[in-house]
Amino acid sequence: MDNKLFSITKRDGEKVRFSLDKIMNAIIKAFNSVEEPVDLSVLSKVLAHLDIHEGIKVEEIQNQVEEALMKEGFYRVAKSFMLYRQRHTEDRETMEKLNFLVDYCQAANAATGSKYDANANVEHKNIATLIGELPKASFIRLNRRLLTDRIKKMYGKDLADKYIDLLTHHFIYKNDETSLANYCASITMYPWLIGGTASIGGNSTAPTNLKSFCGGFANMVFMVSSMLSGACATPEFLMYMNYFIGQEYGLDYWKEPDKVVDLSLKQRTIDKVITDCFEQIVYTLNQPTGARNYQAVFWNVAYYDKYYFESLFGEFYFPDGSKPDWDGLSWLQKRFMKWFNQERTKAVLTFPVETMALLTKDGECMDKEWGDFTAEMYSEGHSFFTYMSDNADSLSSCCRLRNEITDNGFSYTLGSTFAIRCSWLTTRTSRNSRSQACCHSSMPVISTSAVSISPLV
Repeated sequence: MDNKLFSITKRDGEKVRFSLDKIMNAIIKAFNSVEEPVDLSVLSKVLAHLDIHEGIKVEEIQNQVEEALMKEGFYRVAKSFMLYRQRHTEDRETMEKLNFLVDYCQAANAATGSKYDANANVEHKNIATLIGELPKASFIRLNRRLLTDRIKKMYGKDLADKYIDLLTHHFIYKNDETSLANYCASITMYPWLIGGTASIGGNSTAPTNLKSFCGGFANMVFMVSSMLSGACATPEFLMYMNYFIGQEYGLDYWKEPDKVVDLSLKQRTIDKVITDCFEQIVYTLNQPTGARNYQAVFWNVAYYDKYYFESLFGEFYFPDGSKPDWDGLSWLQKRFMKWFNQERTKAVLTFPVETMALLTKDGECMDKEWGDFTAEMYSEGHSFFTYMSDNADSLSSCCRLRNEITDNGFSYTLGSTFAIRCSWLTTRTSRNSRSQACCHSSMPVISTSAVSISPLV
């Protein structure tokens, strides 16, 4: 190997002058560690195998040294050199974590202290948020390996290398590489309605009244969300709540919202009972949880006009054989939107994220009442998404996700039995064009009996 002037690339990307002495010293230490003799003749033979060029990375030089030692038959020395590298790698990683611990403790908040994927949804910095930060680097390496292996298998090594290069230089961004969990899911609540949380590993029983519905629903969403990185959408939430209200106060409860139904000293009206249920669920789900690194669950709900609702749930039956009552649900949806809009003036409530589903014909809302109500809520300053479609073959559960509805064999809800995994790749484009592209990309459906992995958008 010629001793020319080169610049090599360190692990942090810094360019430094190549030093042959450093390589020779490292090789000599490896020989000494296994008590094998070494002289200039031996060193020259090992160094002759090295191909050093401008900009070569330190790791590549070390790889060549290992190969050179084995080519010359110094297997024990090569093994010692490998172990030495591994110990130093572990030491570097440990020091990086220790330095991160110090920096995180001194950071102003959890977002500024985060090294990867800072989350503005985390308000407080504590031991729970710190524990959530520590494994992120490992998860990123694992996720990138899983994805590059798949790309390599499907499209070849060149494309896999290009993916890493674009990712490293920030031309693309892979959402939630810092977690192994699925991203967003839109779920049916029917299994919970008939069997409690047993189907997802819990031990709570099925709801039997309005009170157990409220508490059980919050527990169910917490459990599902602990297995997700993103949002948990519950498009049947208000429909099920309307069912339990009707079970206790009759299907026409909404016609007499001021009727006193509470025999306690509080003498609550039907409307007060309902808004208390809203308060219990919404405030509970906006609380941070340890299972999600001390952030609140991402919870999404849906509202429907009459035509959209009937298209999705027209043939739906509850376990007792009854069908959903549209009149009660229509009132309840409006009541929840009005209440939530007002409640947000009292407290910072991030969730639920709301989506209005309106069926259209020739660009106009088919249900004029709900079209007008949607406009009314916007005029009152409410913040929610509106999904307008001329065909009720899909739902939008959040800002960018369009869930295509298909019959996957086992579906109590005839359209709302789906759980979608999203894998987002964001490119350097304008936000509007990016969002539009995502909203119009159909995602595969995961049935209750099989799991499939969605393609990259």
